[in-house]
Order: sequence, then C-alpha cells, then structure tokens
Amino acid sequence: MRHKVTLIPGDGTGPEVTKATERALEATGVEFEWDIGIIGEKALDTLGTPLPDHILESIRKNKVALKGPVTTPIGAGFRSVNVALRKSLDLYACLRPCRTYAGILTPFENVNIVVVRENTEDLYSGIEFAVGSQESDRLMKLIFETTQKRVRKDSGFSIKTISETGSRRIVKFAFEYARANKRKKVTAVHKANILKFSDGLFLAAAREVAKEYSDIEFEDVVVDALCMRLVRNPQQYDIIVLPNLYGDIVSDLCAGLIGGLGIAPGANMGDNMAVFEPTHGSAPRYAGQNKVNPMAMMLSATMMLRYLHENEAANKLEKAIADVIAEGKNVTYDLKADRNQPAAGTSQVADAVIRKLREASHVTKND
Repeated sequence: MRHKVTLIPGDGTGPEVTKATERALEATGVEFEWDIGIIGEKALDTLGTPLPDHILESIRKNKVALKGPVTTPIGAGFRSVNVALRKSLDLYACLRPCRTYAGILTPFENVNIVVVRENTEDLYSGIEFAVGSQESDRLMKLIFETTQKRVRKDSGFSIKTISETGSRRIVKFAFEYARANKRKKVTAVHKANILKFSDGLFLAAAREVAKEYSDIEFEDVVVDALCMRLVRNPQQYDIIVLPNLYGDIVSDLCAGLIGGLGIAPGANMGDNMAVFEPTHGSAPRYAGQNKVNPMAMMLSATMMLRYLHENEAANKLEKAIADVIAEGKNVTYDLKADRNQPAAGTSQVADAVIRKLREASHVTKND
C-alpha cells in the first residue's frame, strides 16, 4: 500500500535530518507519496507567512505528516509555529516515548517511559497581557473586586486555563494508549495541592476517567515529587500524563535520562490525524554541517509507521537504529562517550541504518 504523507523538512538542520529519515524509510520497503511543504522561517521568506493555509489543508487531507524541526520567526506574530500548528489542527495529545538503548552512556538502565502531554491548554493557551496595558489594568481591578487581593502594578499576566473537556480527553488518550500497547500503569501529574481550581480540575477528571479502566493501574503525583522520583528511580513509571507546561518540562527531563534529545522522538495527535516530529529544535547554527543526530527524527518515523499499521517495517527500522547505537561506530558526537573520538555525520548515520535494514532483509530472504 502506498501512503500519502505531508512532508515538512523544516528549518536549520531540519532538511538534513528529514532527508536522512526519508532515505531510511525508503529502505524499509514501505512506499510513500510525499506532499512536500514548508513552514517556519523559510515559509515566511517565500510565502509571507510562517504557517501557510495550504499546509494545514494538506495535513487535514492526508491525515498524517512527518515534520522536521522548525524555527519560529521573530516578530512574525506567532509565539510558536509549532503551537499554532497543533492548535489549528486540534492535535491535543503530544506523545513522547523515552527509552534507553544499549550503547548509550546513561545514568539509568531499562528506562521505558511514555510522556503524554496535553497540547492545547494551560499556560500555553496564548492568553497573555503585557505589563502596563489596559487589559492588565482591567484584570487587576477585577482581581481586587473579586478577591480583595492587590497585584503589583508592574505585573504581566499569562493565564492558565484547564478545562474538564481537555483534561478528560488527554487522560482517556493515555489510558487508550496503555491498552493498545499493553502498558500497565498511568500516572497523572499535577499541582492540585496549590492550584486547586485548575490542576484540581485536571486531577478530578483524571480520577473519574481512571474508573473506566480497571485493568490498568492508576496513580497521581505532585509534579515536584515526580521530578525528584524520576532522577532517583525512573523505572517505577510507565505512562505519565500531564498538563501542557509540566509535560513540556518533564519530557525534556525524561530525554535526559535516556541520553538526550538526539534520540527523543515525538508525535502530536488528534482524533483523526497526527504529525510526527523529533523533540529537539532546529539548531540553525549547525545547518549544512552534516553534524546533527537524525535518530530522533528516524524514531519519530517508526512511530508514524506504526500509526499507518506498518508494524513490521517499524520494528525493523527501530532495530536497525538500536543496532547502530549498540555498535557505537556510526553515531554522531552527542552519542559518543568520549567526545574526542571520531563521530559520524548525519548522512553517515543514515547509511549505517540503511545497511542494517538491508542486512536484515538479506537474512530474512535466506531464511
């Protein structure tokens, strides 16, 4: 079956890791028809907007996109192109698997955590008022009238919004993912002891949803306690579901536990479409140097393959990546235990992964 997928190479090092991933995908034998488009800085320069409507329409039509990291242009009216993309398509669930691979020097072994982050609400909802603005003055007046509490006049405001609807659907997504992938436990993360009407709502919704999944263990934990436990005993966690801001921070913490953002894949998913992309940024200072690690992008592609029900190809690609990491010869500088050792470039990593795929295919044919 030939899959039609929107392909967004991205900015900075994005085109390099995207090309490496495209080559690896072709080596799996799965056929793709790429609908190529641009967003971010390059789109602003050529099309006058960092997020063209036709890209959104392409994703809506194809239902699947593979995206390299992009740069949000300064002064272009978007706080973040990535956030705008997710909100425009209602990609409410950010899925970030974090697992250790043999061959990478990490503080822990056998870490296999999936971070499920709510993508559309919380402090990233985009409701902000600048210090000294009329809106801030009106808000301060409202706060005093309703609570008798005075806010310093030189304050700016970012509004934290958490809804029951948004909370229920992200927790339900986490439990459904657990069932589909034979996971055993879901942990809901919050600060409900302090933020009683926002995080408290999230926690109450999580507890209600958990009652529908008696086959899966459920617990909740305060976010600061979670961070302490993660750096002491991360193996106790399986699936972690969090509001937007905590999810952003904790997913990077978990990436640190497994060796860094270079092997941290991701997906942003809605009810009927998904965009797959690495967790790391565009790293424009390394653009064109054939230096950055393409494995996070490749691992994101394995997630896409599974979403497309190409499970055999996904398993082969992930094993090829794992084998290259385990050998340690053809990996980029960030995966070298000794940074003085020679490191492979982006394209050389792709070559090594493709060789592993071809070797596996040859063995299978001979069997």
